[in-house]
Amino acid sequence: MTAISGKKFAPNQNKYFNLVVSDGVPIQKGRVYYEPDEDFYNSITKNELLKGIHEDIDAFFATK
Repeated sequence: MTAISGKKFAPNQNKYFNLVVSDGVPIQKGRVYYEPDEDFYNSITKNELLKGIHEDIDAFFATK
């Protein structure tokens, strides 16, 4: 099993989040390991979030 320390994780978050998704790599904080849970797999991507925000802003200004 591959464990990623916080020092390695911080500057390379995107790389390691992709490993968590594809390989199920746990995230370690001190001596505690965090496994991806159902909420992690159900979360939206950055692009999905930005698209929703833009749609909300457009709808808000369209009514003014």
